[in-house]
Amino acid sequence: MLDSKALQSIPLVPANTADPAPDYPWPKPYNSAMFLSFDVDAESAWTSKDAVHAQRLITMSYGGYEARVGTPKLLELLDQLDLKATFFVTGWSVDAHPAMAESILKAGHEIGHHGYHHLLPDPGDPWIEEELERGFEALKRRLGVKPTGYRAPYGEFTEELRVALVRHGIVYTSSFRDDVRPYRHRLADGKPGTIELPVTASYDDWMHGLSARFSPRSIFPKEHVLSMWKDELDEVRDWGAMVTTVLHPQCSGRPMRLRLLREFLTYAKSCPDVWITTGEKIAENFLRHEAASR
Repeated sequence: MLDSKALQSIPLVPANTADPAPDYPWPKPYNSAMFLSFDVDAESAWTSKDAVHAQRLITMSYGGYEARVGTPKLLELLDQLDLKATFFVTGWSVDAHPAMAESILKAGHEIGHHGYHHLLPDPGDPWIEEELERGFEALKRRLGVKPTGYRAPYGEFTEELRVALVRHGIVYTSSFRDDVRPYRHRLADGKPGTIELPVTASYDDWMHGLSARFSPRSIFPKEHVLSMWKDELDEVRDWGAMVTTVLHPQCSGRPMRLRLLREFLTYAKSCPDVWITTGEKIAENFLRHEAASR
C-alpha cells in the first residue's frame, strides 16, 4: 500500500518527455512498416525469475525448446517467406547455445542486445552496467557482433539504463509502448537518447500463446490471435504507422503457434504497402530523415 509520502514523490511530469514522433515517410513504395523481431531468451527467461530454476529441469526445458526446435523452425519459416528479422538474444543464450546463435547470424538476420541474464532492470540496481557489458562481450566473443539495437528484458526501463545505452553506442531501442512511430528519446538532462522503435503490445506472443505448468493463463486459439493481429495491422496501415512484434522461439516456434505465424506473415506479405524489415533498417530510415530535417 502506498503511503502519502510515496505518492508525493511522484514527479508531476510525463515519464517520457520525448518530442512527438516525427511523421517521416517510409521508403517507397511503402506507407507503413512492420518491425519483425524475436526475443531469444532460452532458459534465461526462467532463471531470471529464480536462479534455482536451473535445477528444475522440466521448467528449464521450456526455454531449452528454443535451441532444440523453436529457433530452427522459425529460421526455416523466414527463409521460406524470404524475410529478414531482428533477433534480440541474451548473452547467456549465446554462451549456452552458440550453434543456435551462429545459425541466426548465418541466415542473415540482425542480432540485437537483450541483456545477459535477462534480468529485470529496476531503478538503482547495481548490476545494470554489468548486464550490458557482459551481453556486449558475449555477442562480440561468440559472433563477432557489436549490436546497434537493444530490447530491455521484461520490457522494462530506467533512466540509468537509458543513459548507459547512449554511452555504449546503442543506436536504437525497442521496449516502450507509447507510440506507433519511431521517435528520439530525451534523457533527463535534456540530451538526445536512442531512437525508439515502440513495441506493439498485442504482438507479444507470450501473452497469447505460452502457458507454463503453474500459470493460470490459458492459450488463445489461433483464430482469436490472427484476428487481433490482422485488425491491428490493417488499422496501422491506414494510419501510415508501424507495428513491432515481440515473438519468442519457445512460444511461436511450437507447432500450433508456428502455423499461426506463417498465416499472419503470409497475409502481411500480401499487403504491398507494408515494409517488413529489421530494426536496423528502420533506424537507418529515421536517421536519414532526421539528418535531412536539420
